[in-house]
Amino acid sequence: MGDLIQVLDLTKSYNSIFAVDHLSFDVKGGEVFGFLGPNGAGKTTTIRMMVGLTQPGSGTALINGHDVLKEPVEVKKIIGLVPETSNLYGELTAFKNLIYQGELYGIPRKERRVRSIKLLEEFGLREHQEKPFQALSRGLKRRLTIAAALIHNPEILFLDEPTTGLDVMSARGLRELIGDLKRKGVTLFLTTHYIPEAEGLCDRIAVIVKGKIMVIDTPENIKAQVKDTEILEIKLDRITEDLKNKLLSMEAIEKILIAESRIRFHTQKLDQVAFPIIKTIEQHGARIQAINTLSPSLEDAFVRITGLDSELMKIDKPLKMGPD
Repeated sequence: MGDLIQVLDLTKSYNSIFAVDHLSFDVKGGEVFGFLGPNGAGKTTTIRMMVGLTQPGSGTALINGHDVLKEPVEVKKIIGLVPETSNLYGELTAFKNLIYQGELYGIPRKERRVRSIKLLEEFGLREHQEKPFQALSRGLKRRLTIAAALIHNPEILFLDEPTTGLDVMSARGLRELIGDLKRKGVTLFLTTHYIPEAEGLCDRIAVIVKGKIMVIDTPENIKAQVKDTEILEIKLDRITEDLKNKLLSMEAIEKILIAESRIRFHTQKLDQVAFPIIKTIEQHGARIQAINTLSPSLEDAFVRITGLDSELMKIDKPLKMGPD
């Protein structure tokens, strides 16, 4: 399929500071396209401009050939939006929320009832259909919000931080649901600050930092940008503070990650540093329990490309108050 979304020199500034800095990119029909970046990178602002909720400072977006600024009604017919904070009504039941969304899109009464029941079944919500939205768990609220965004059978679904604030099982279920939507031919544009989520879900990823796109490519091609980096992982019986300080001071090592009893050494000169590392460990009385070499991950590539600490990406933004 060809390009379904075209973003053309899109900008947005606040107090002379660019939140979105001249972005241009395309999204192909049928793909899952991810915006990956830390909180405050401009991801939500970009989505809001792409769907017509925020006026851009300059530039525009074409959604299946329709200019979002000049043809907003046509654009709304072919897109669905799942905002980070749900836009459904807390006092309405799950079923009535879907019915109401169908009414807003002008779907005939009989048809919106049929579609609502079908969506409740597909999303595992049929047994909860008479519960008020506000009484549902966070995971079920997110499922219903996605179902509501699909009531008019849109070609494109925008999801803003879809798994933020969800427990592990709910987040896993939601990722499976996103995979199901892709298999049905829906084009998905999602934002996330979870690197593993972007890697597992997206066909292509745009890495965005401070309103600028650093790279756009497939996860595999992005990882290939750090193919010259090798990773040595060593598991020890113990790690003393002296040993840690000594290892951190060694040359030819780009980065060291220490988690409990495991240490990962990132280097472009593994053949030169492996023996000194092992010798240093032995000199400090620690015992090696396992040693492995690993391929660089998307997280490693993200750190190299952006210069940001990957720990920054694991920090959730504060959850907003509201029906979600």
